[in-house]
Amino acid sequence: MNVQAGFILNSILLGAGLAMDAVSVSVANGLEEPGMSGKKTAGIAGTFAFFQWLMPMLGWFFVTSLLSVFRAVEPFLPFVSFALLLYIGGKLCLEGIKGETDENPDSGLGMKALFLQGIATSIDALSVGFTLASYRAAEALLSSVLITLTTFFLCLGALHAGKQAGAVLNRQAKILGGLILIVIGARIFIAG
Repeated sequence: MNVQAGFILNSILLGAGLAMDAVSVSVANGLEEPGMSGKKTAGIAGTFAFFQWLMPMLGWFFVTSLLSVFRAVEPFLPFVSFALLLYIGGKLCLEGIKGETDENPDSGLGMKALFLQGIATSIDALSVGFTLASYRAAEALLSSVLITLTTFFLCLGALHAGKQAGAVLNRQAKILGGLILIVIGARIFIAG
């Protein structure tokens, strides 16, 4: 495989574009949990990066192997993203309004919520499979890895920024974080 600089640059730029929902959600997660450990921060960024790798590869597979299945499911994807982010964001807002605080420093974003966020923010990456369909398997894999690395580092920065802001905003951070998730869900739904 002959990899050119343009291919690498295009994949990184594609990754940056696809990562914007995950970056916004990462800010919200940092706002919600300003005392988040470095290990958890890396785990959250890694989860978003994993889904940003998985979805384009699934899209590539569907387009190259099961095109009719993908086309049948594609119209429903914005509804799924919106529902997941509305649920998570609404829950955060209610916790913030009620003044619920976490006594346990290890609480905050759980695995279930993180999994749902990872899916919701990467569903649009599934459509990238159409653009990767002309690639051979190795090229599609390399492009997805570059998207993954881009997402990981952007989300790390966003989580750090959210944690800094969350330490200042305290309780209002949950409300703000929840509203961010709801707005992202609505944007995905409207654009979908």
